Amino acid sequence: MKVGCIGLGDIARKAYLPVLGTRPGIELHLQTRTPATLRQVADGLRLPAAQRHADLDSLLGAGLDAAFVHAPTAVHPEIVTRLLEAGVPTYVDKPLAYDLDASERLVALAERRDVALMVGFNRRYAPGYAQCAEHPRELILMQKNRVGLPEEPRAMILDDFIHVVDTLRFLVPGPVDDITVRGRMRDGLLHHVVLQLAGDGFTALGVMNRLSGSTEEILEVSGQDTKRQVLNLAETVDHKGQPTVRRRGDWVPVARQRGIEQAVLYFLDAVRAGKVLSARDALETHELCERVVRTVLEGSGAA
Repeated sequence: MKVGCIGLGDIARKAYLPVLGTRPGIELHLQTRTPATLRQVADGLRLPAAQRHADLDSLLGAGLDAAFVHAPTAVHPEIVTRLLEAGVPTYVDKPLAYDLDASERLVALAERRDVALMVGFNRRYAPGYAQCAEHPRELILMQKNRVGLPEEPRAMILDDFIHVVDTLRFLVPGPVDDITVRGRMRDGLLHHVVLQLAGDGFTALGVMNRLSGSTEEILEVSGQDTKRQVLNLAETVDHKGQPTVRRRGDWVPVARQRGIEQAVLYFLDAVRAGKVLSARDALETHELCERVVRTVLEGSGAA
């Protein structure tokens, strides 16, 4: 398979290329507009000149079987449109776009062209979180907090809080019939946001505090007098009488611990099998994020 990787930032280098660069049967092609970065990363992977591309035209000329998009969110619509129009199955970092209309257009284009489009919600594949989907889930609580990082609402929600939104959607055990959003805005920056999803017999809470004093991610699911906690995607604590702790193995790669390796392999296996993956469910996460953005802005009087 000829697989393109567009954008060679931290996430691509730390999480995706260690997976793509070591899989048998893959001819990896890299593309970035920064010559020094392209040379450094390609040299590290010992890629020949024919697999190094300074622009998207050159990359598409290689005849790709699949592509991974890790470029900045602002250019996702342009890049993903080019790939889909060329018939290239595409995996793109969340979000598809900052603008919901642009995200809708990309999903519709993929469906019209009958081309696979997958959004990288890796937490659905992270072992600790996937195991929570097998646990009773009357109450779900997810926190994803940071230190000293209040931000403009749309960027914060679409670049970061979207992980919380999608994880709640993944874990809720039934249809959601009530949605509540609260946030704290000061001087145009969002300090914290809380999303509540509720349905028959369950409540799910998603919290992000950008002035938390600690960078942390905590997921808890509970029901039937049992609870499971996942701490920073690395440690699982089961509570049933006495707590039982399971820690990530010392040699487990970060990409596997965070579900990135599993998401990549799921996408590549689908491409090999000729399965056309749909981003329609991912679009529902984007729609809910848009609702959060609008509610926060309306509450601050900035809408």
